[in-house]
Amino acid sequence: MPARSLRAPTPSPGALHTAFLTVKDAAEYLGLSPHTLYVWRHRRQGPPSFRMGPRGRVMYRLEALDAWVREQEQADSRSNAALNPLNAPRQEPSTRLTSA
Repeated sequence: MPARSLRAPTPSPGALHTAFLTVKDAAEYLGLSPHTLYVWRHRRQGPPSFRMGPRGRVMYRLEALDAWVREQEQADSRSNAALNPLNAPRQEPSTRLTSA
């Protein structure tokens, strides 16, 4: 059995490229239009983004997009059983004492 190297594997150039996505690529990845991402960025909504390089190109981290999607799923009652009102324990109606 050959000895295993303790060094981390060197990522391929393609893997480095996909770690950061442009607005167009991020929109395609999320199934949205680039305009939607621009509007969300302007309103400080949507997935986190940042400006990169001397031209200030808007970029998205692939891992941040995945995390944002998971947050959206957890915030939706259809994906999170704990938020589904149909799963909430039934509350007994309170009995009011009426004075005559």
